[in-house]
Formats: sequence, structure tokens, C-alpha cells
Amino acid sequence: MSSLEKPRTVFVCSCERSMPGFGDSVARGCRSAVVQSGEQFCGAELDRVQGALSAGGAITIACTQQAPLFREVAQDAGFEGDLAFANIRETAGWSQLAASAGPKAAALIAMAAEPVAPPASVTLASGGVVLVYGRGEAAVDAGRQLAGELDVTVLLTRPEDVPPHRVWDFPVVKGTIRNARGHLGAFELTVDGFAMPAPSSRESLRFGAPRDGANSNADIILDISGGVPLFPAHELREGYLKADPADRAGIAAAVAKAAGLVGEFDKPRYINFTADLCAHSRSRITGCTRCLDLCPTGAITPAGDHVVIDAEVCAGCGSCAAACPTGAAAYAVPDAEALLRRLRTLLVTYREAGGSDPIVLFHDGDHGEPLIDALARFGLGLPANVLPVAVNGITQLGVEAWTSPVAWGAVAVRALSSAKPKHELDGLARNVVIANLVGQALGYGPDICGLIEADDPDILASALDGIVPGANVRKPATFLPLGDKRSLLRSTMLELHRAAPTPVDRVALPAAAPFGGLDVNIDGCTLCLSCVSACPTGALSDSEDHPALYFSESACVQCGLCAATCPEKVITLTPRVDFAAWSAPRLAVKQEEPYDCIRCGTPFGTRSTVERIVAKLEGKHWMFAGENAQRLDLVRMCDNCRVEVVMNEGFDPYEARQRPAPRTTEDYLRARETPDDKTT
Repeated sequence: MSSLEKPRTVFVCSCERSMPGFGDSVARGCRSAVVQSGEQFCGAELDRVQGALSAGGAITIACTQQAPLFREVAQDAGFEGDLAFANIRETAGWSQLAASAGPKAAALIAMAAEPVAPPASVTLASGGVVLVYGRGEAAVDAGRQLAGELDVTVLLTRPEDVPPHRVWDFPVVKGTIRNARGHLGAFELTVDGFAMPAPSSRESLRFGAPRDGANSNADIILDISGGVPLFPAHELREGYLKADPADRAGIAAAVAKAAGLVGEFDKPRYINFTADLCAHSRSRITGCTRCLDLCPTGAITPAGDHVVIDAEVCAGCGSCAAACPTGAAAYAVPDAEALLRRLRTLLVTYREAGGSDPIVLFHDGDHGEPLIDALARFGLGLPANVLPVAVNGITQLGVEAWTSPVAWGAVAVRALSSAKPKHELDGLARNVVIANLVGQALGYGPDICGLIEADDPDILASALDGIVPGANVRKPATFLPLGDKRSLLRSTMLELHRAAPTPVDRVALPAAAPFGGLDVNIDGCTLCLSCVSACPTGALSDSEDHPALYFSESACVQCGLCAATCPEKVITLTPRVDFAAWSAPRLAVKQEEPYDCIRCGTPFGTRSTVERIVAKLEGKHWMFAGENAQRLDLVRMCDNCRVEVVMNEGFDPYEARQRPAPRTTEDYLRARETPDDKTT
């Protein structure tokens, strides 16, 4: 810290003595901070906070309940410094084991001070054009409720008897939506069976001749048809509202929400995508499809050699980023480096404050935070060694997020999920399996990582109590997380190996793991180097001096492009993590001496390939048989000499044998009239 910088001021409150003050523990863990302890900083002692805010600098307030109040005070004081908030009441102070939760409080306060850059935003603009999609009078009623505020169209699919209104102040048409795409402010629909109502409809609406393939646009879709949702993971699609036609309360709630979807709305750009790093495809050969397989909303689509991510549709689950082996898809809320930096600060501070056997508990804000709050208010609270870490979504957690806490000293890592999660957890489960395989092989114990599925605080408490800590590390790592996602993943695995109780050089992994080697049939490889040109990460390379194929295992992402491109089909993927190979220079898979041109001596090609071609052509093709046998020397020449010899000798490689002249009817008649000598 510069001598000109003021130390961070930390306000630690006992919340009217409802919990320990934790001041001493925070001072021990946050050595460079000035700790102020109190009992009611939001009320009787607010002036102390006001004074610090007026002085400026960096301030952390260990309270989130009154954060709006403190922000208002900061604004009135003209505060322009770094203001952070940490929740130590529900996560540490309100617990049966609060007396021993001081190290946890210090760690949570230190983690809150770690800077996190805000993500870029995406703006969705809605002009209030709403399509109400339903079957009968319920859809018309919903349209009538919205007609005063929005531009309404009601689309009836297989309509029931709908009496015509005396005055229609919004259009009612018939049709069935074949497909839909888009998002809030930009929905595009294709409608089959589209028909307009007859003006002369008397008892019930009658419709004209239907037509298929009609196109429609809308800013908002209110779907009360009772049919299959128009979108995958429809509850995550901005602007698409679906309600059961038999649920009046649900329809009313959807109508109320639709009425408010007018104007401009900002959402985070959850994923930063770098197309150059994507290993999806090369030369129209498909390689990695991990993100396409996992995206619940259909926001990811192929686009040539890479994929594209529709930021307007993306709901931020982060499954693509957690599975992406190259880092082409990187999560931004926060980014991987910021998340790992927060984890390091949490665990290092916890240890320095005197804590032991830390368990990291990842949770989101929608489900996990309320559950932890309920456990603190109505139950026994979190154990003193359970360190909660809030993330936007637990599905964003890559292998590096699961393994780095273990390297930094965590005895277990868990993620808290609902028993009925919004997203499929296949990607998360795959990363947990990889982390556990590596952890167990290195001596950290079985099931060091895992998922807790709970909707009840008592179930959460029981699951936490049932965690059996794995083996302690010999010496917890202290490495700084720096670089992009792939760099973080590699450095985390290496540090995990260095700190392991029983390190091993190689661990077998399941398919689709982000690491691995290649099994190459050397005898079948012709060193055509097609795999080198297809490899998106440079894991496969060649030599400028002689025909050779090299492999760097630490760069391999197991995308499969090399195996799919290889014309000889001699490459097989071997998912694993080989720490010895990562530390070694690139491996020479196969190398040969080049074949020297028989005319000028210039090396070209490989000896085995030239000899194989000669063996296949010799005596078996008219161009290289009989009187043309000497032409086999052309195969033994380099490109320049071959062209020169062909041009000087007038050899036409496209020339074929002289074909006999065709025999006509006149030839046969002439032969009959003039018999040959043998006939005579």
C-alpha cells in the first residue's frame, strides 16, 4: 500500500448486541484496516459513519440490511471513495456457533472489499406491442385489460365460441404459432392457419379462409393458450409471459407484468465471447459442442468456425462459460479472475484470523441467500467454518472455481441449489465429477466437492452437518489468480498438484473434460499435418526443419477436431490430466527424415510417404509401367524439378493410351466385300 493511501476503515456492528462484535477477529484478519466496533451504526452511532464518509477513502460496513441508508448518507456527504458492504449477521453472527465465527466474519469482510468490475449491459427496448395468444374468451378478456395501455392483438388458436363485441378496439384473429424467436422488444413469429374474423359474425366469431406462413412481430407475448411453451426454458425469456388458462390469479399476474414492460430495460452482458478462441469447427468439420449442448435458452448457435451468443436472449446461467475449455466464452458477473481473487482473499484471511477446516458454500441470490437467511433467523445458523460465497448462478462455476478453494485450504466445497432448479445441472455435475476425481487422486479425500439440493433450511443444516472434511493440505497454496479462464484453469490445477497430500502424475478423466492427451497410431500416421492446421489451440505443431508432429498436452482442450480431420483416422482422444506432461517440453509424436530430391538434393516430403507412393504406382499404372517406368523418378523429385523435367520432356500427365479408331457400319460392309488373306 502506498504511504499516501489511507487504510480501509471497517465498521463492525454487534447489531444491538444480538451477536458478537467480532472486532478483534476482524482486526487480526484484516491487518491493514482500521476497525471500528459499535452496537448500532445505523442509528445511535450513525454520526461515526457520517464522519468517516465525509473524510473519504475506502470503507467497508459489515451490514447489508441498512445498505440503502448508508448509501444515502454517503451521497449526502459527497463520498466518492470505495464503499463496500458485507453481511456477517445472517452468515456468521446469528448462529449457535457465533462465538467461534470471528475468523469467518473477518474473511467475509475482507472478501467484500475485493473490487469487481461491473459487466457491460445490453438494452432491450419495448414499444408496448403485445400479442395475447389463447383459445377463447379468456384471451379476449386479457387483451381488453391491456388495451388501454398497450397496443394489443389477440391471436386465437383453435378458438372456442367467442361472441363478437359490439365495438372492437383491438384486433382479434385466428391462427396457430408454428415457431417463434427473439426477445423482449423483438419477437418474430410464424403463424399457420391465419384468418381474419368475418365482420358479419353474429352469435360467435366466424373466420375467413386460413393461410399458412403469416409473419408477425411483437414486443411482448402473453401466452395463455395452455399449449407447449414457444421457447426452451421459457421462464428465462425476457418478454415472454406464460400462464395457465385455468389459473385466473396467474393470468392476472401475467397481465400486470406485461403492462409494465414498456420502455428501455438494461440487462448484464453475462458472457464475453472471443470468437478466435472458439474450437467449434474448422473447415466445416465440427469439433467442440459443449456450449451448444448445455445452453438452456437456445441463445447459442453455430456460425462457421465458431458459435455466436445472442446477448439479448442469454439468461446468464453461465453453463457455457463453465464448460468452455478454451475460454472463448467467459463469464462476466463476475469474471473468473475476480471470483478466484475473492475466494483467495476469503480463505487466506480466514486462516490468518485463526480459522480452521473451512468449507466454501457457493449460493445464488434468488434461492440460496433467502435460505441462509431463514436458517439464521429460525434455525441454528450456518456452522462457524462454512464460508458462504454469493455468485450470480451456481451453474457458472467451472472446474477452476471448484478446485482453487481446495488448493487454498478448503476441506470441502459445496454449491447450494434448489431441489427444483431453473436450469439443468448437467454441466455443473460434470465439473464436480472432474474436481472430485482429481481431488481424490491427489489425496484430498473423496467427494471433496458436491451439490446440496435443499428448499428447506433444516435440510440445508443437515447436509452441512454431514460433511466429513477431507484430508488437510500439507501447505495451502497462496498463488495469485491471474490471466484468462484457460490460464486460471491450468494454474489452479498445477497449484492443486503442488499442495496435494499424495501427488500423482496422471489422473484419468471422463469424456468432455477440458484436459487430455492424444493416442496416435504412429504406423498409420503419414505426417500430412492436417491435424496441425485444424488444431485451434496450437496443442499440435510441426517443425520448420524436418517432417515432424509435436504435441503440447497442457494446451489440448479435447475438442476432437484433430481426430475428425485426420484422413488416416489414427488419432484418439484420451481425457486426463497429466501433470508431468504439462511440465515437460512438447512431445515429439512422430518425426522422419525428409526425402531428398534425386535431381537437386532438396529435401521434401517424408521418406516413408514417397516410398509408399512409388510402391503403389510401380508396374500398376500405365503412366509408370513398361516404357514409362522411368517416369517414377518424377515422384522422387521436388516440385521444381518435377515441373522442369515434365516441361522439357513434353510429358503430358493427362495423356492416355491411343484409343483404337471406332468401327462403323461401312467398315463391316467393306470387310465382308473384301475378305482378308486368311479367309481367302
